[in-house]
Amino acid sequence: MMLPLSLEFFPPKTAEGSDKLRAARKQLYALKPDFCSVTYGAGGSTQAGTFTAVTEILAEGVDAASHFSCVGATRAKVRDQLEVLRSMGVKRLVALRGDLPSGYGIGGEFLYASELVEFIRAETGDAFRIEVACYPEIHPQAKSPDADMKAFVTKVKAGADSAITQYFYSADAYFRFVDEARKLGVAVPIVPGIMPITNSSQLLRFSDACGAEVPRWIRLRLQSFGDDVKAIRAFGLDVVAALCEQLQRGGAPGLHFYTMNQAGPTLALCERLA
Repeated sequence: MMLPLSLEFFPPKTAEGSDKLRAARKQLYALKPDFCSVTYGAGGSTQAGTFTAVTEILAEGVDAASHFSCVGATRAKVRDQLEVLRSMGVKRLVALRGDLPSGYGIGGEFLYASELVEFIRAETGDAFRIEVACYPEIHPQAKSPDADMKAFVTKVKAGADSAITQYFYSADAYFRFVDEARKLGVAVPIVPGIMPITNSSQLLRFSDACGAEVPRWIRLRLQSFGDDVKAIRAFGLDVVAALCEQLQRGGAPGLHFYTMNQAGPTLALCERLA
């Protein structure tokens, strides 16, 4: 039996990209997602595109979560943006510290995502369901594993309703993280983020940048396929489907798919898991 699922998209930069995303969403809605989230660029650089995609998803009859970052922002600006989201009918946020565009200093009135969560709760009460991010393999900028876990616990206690993990390919890393969080009093659902494997060079580059671990055996197998896209996708489907099955057996509360704005890989995974 398939777990509850959610889907993540990024805001397209071109009219063609927008058309492709609409087509992908139409196919993916067959999976009956609980909600679809839309990412936010560094420093809120894609805000217009994010809000447009969120508006479209809501109009298509599906719950939509806007990513919402605070780095470099003032309280007044965040207050205004929250009001815009409420007027759009958004009821779910993915609250993040976020990244600054390169070349910018820190600035702003929020240093951590926990401060943003606390502010949203103080300003809007229960108007939004708040998701936060977490990192089973430790945030790449964390000073230590303990510091990273402490930051996550602080975010949850500030008012988060649930958490979505960075993607990973080791179920053990996820289950250990959940166990440690539970021992520290975290009771909210911790939903694993799932990244389909379709392009080896893109995956390895992206993973190195964001701190997600690609196990050596997966990395070497992917490299051995060279440019054989069919072999990469078949292997990737086997690996990620097996991971999802482990997560399902182990009691994960749901699956959050990083779709990369493509329908095929996520549909293939869910067909395998059905």
